Amino acid sequence: MKAFSWILFDADETLFHFDAYAGLQLMFKGYGVDFTLEHYQVYQALNQPLWLQYQSAEISAKQLQEQRFSYWGQQLNVAPSVLNSGFLQAMAEVCTPLPGAVSLLNALQGKAKLGIITNGFTDLQQIRLERTGLHNHFDILVISEQVGAAKPHPQIFTHAKELMGLPDPASVLMVGDNPIADIGGGKQAGFYTCWLNRFDATLPAGITADLEVQSLEQLETALSTFL
Repeated sequence: MKAFSWILFDADETLFHFDAYAGLQLMFKGYGVDFTLEHYQVYQALNQPLWLQYQSAEISAKQLQEQRFSYWGQQLNVAPSVLNSGFLQAMAEVCTPLPGAVSLLNALQGKAKLGIITNGFTDLQQIRLERTGLHNHFDILVISEQVGAAKPHPQIFTHAKELMGLPDPASVLMVGDNPIADIGGGKQAGFYTCWLNRFDATLPAGITADLEVQSLEQLETALSTFL
């Protein structure tokens, strides 16, 4: 492994737990709804295909956020955009850093420039970084909602490169848990890639990672010699 001038991280399930079920339960509690696992499965049946459409640039961030709450908007007579905003606020409350995230970021600070490149949404990312006290660790924050393109689309990586001052792509490490969005997108951008494989999964055919770790603690150990 080599030294890196920049290290970019995905956010959800790379640096932060993203327990959507807990967030939805908290949000719907405010509407007097006992949000069950069955409700969550119905929600995911709608939400997950919308995310795939979003990552393929078939729909916008606004369309995703509103369409996933269309059913509940009708049931509660509340605008889907209002439900989505409440959900993001709830997620900011329930999300916590993954084990090893704070230690890793502290170890890297001052040794490489750090950034986040995420397909998440602006409201959640900014609030979560403030509440966890991690906002000062990052030199750039690239959010697909603001860019108008989601990983693995080249546009979001090009935007990140411009914010970084157009470094040698080979000197940039992209760390993420999503094989297609993070590893495939990062490789296409010319970055060195690290796959956070916490659940002993297998990379899809045609996608390879330069480094694979099972935890952020393992990544910190791997990087300690080279920074």
